[in-house]
Amino acid sequence: MRSAAESHLQPSDEVAEALATGAPLVALESTIISHGLPQPRNLEVARELEEIVRAAGAVPATIAVLDGVARIGLSEVELERVASESGLRKLGQRDLPVASALKASGATTVSATSFLAARAGIRVFATGGLGGVHRGWTEEQDESADLDTLARTRITVVCAGVKSILDVPATLQRLETRGVTVAGYRTDTFPGFYLNSSGLPVEWRIESPEDAAAIMRGQDAFGGDESALIVANPVPVDQQLDPALHDRVLAEALDAAARDGVTGQAITPFLLGYLVRGTSGASLEANLAAVRGNTALAAQISLAWSRS
Repeated sequence: MRSAAESHLQPSDEVAEALATGAPLVALESTIISHGLPQPRNLEVARELEEIVRAAGAVPATIAVLDGVARIGLSEVELERVASESGLRKLGQRDLPVASALKASGATTVSATSFLAARAGIRVFATGGLGGVHRGWTEEQDESADLDTLARTRITVVCAGVKSILDVPATLQRLETRGVTVAGYRTDTFPGFYLNSSGLPVEWRIESPEDAAAIMRGQDAFGGDESALIVANPVPVDQQLDPALHDRVLAEALDAAARDGVTGQAITPFLLGYLVRGTSGASLEANLAAVRGNTALAAQISLAWSRS
């Protein structure tokens, strides 16, 4: 008889074999597929990211919840389902038991993907940008569940910083308070998601995937809280969103949100959608450039980790 964990968490055959043999693995979220991109480009991008991982010699594990079961690694049919099924929920870590109990289906956010990947035994996860502390936090205490999950989950997350619509300084402060290590990859400043730099310094800089793997070994050797390592990998300057355009459209988006009374969970999709429209799609292309770079780096880190 299978344990409760086994019945709720189902690796694909490919992922199960990689876990059994110690092959390098990279977790990928599914929210970008179901909620972040229009059809049919979302499926094209999902396949592209998996191919980036495979080309580096690692195994991709795109994660989603289908009919109440957390799938760690998706078949082509399951990938198509996530890309095309209407009404797919967006699931954070707190939603997983409910989705399981109600046999619901949904795409996983950073918090849910990090948690499920770590539960499955996967150490490296690639995404675009993290959630964090929202602007105006002193009036309305709104912050992403990503922060708490990363404070108690031993996983390495390769990202392009946090979404620039957020309060980035407050987010970095919160990560420090929660004991989450942040290292800039070949940069002394924290990336700005759509932008190469937020202008804020990072305390630690690493130069290679092997440096990241060494930090991961140090986390395990010292023990302590099971917190994450964030490898902050900036989008290349020649692929970033034009900074002046970014600042202008973001200011307009924030004004529009305040005018229309958009708050809570609705604020992030509202602002991101406004940026896509206001930049004629350029923000989306910068986001995808960041995700591609993060996925490639995550694969290299996973390879270095598997050799350690």
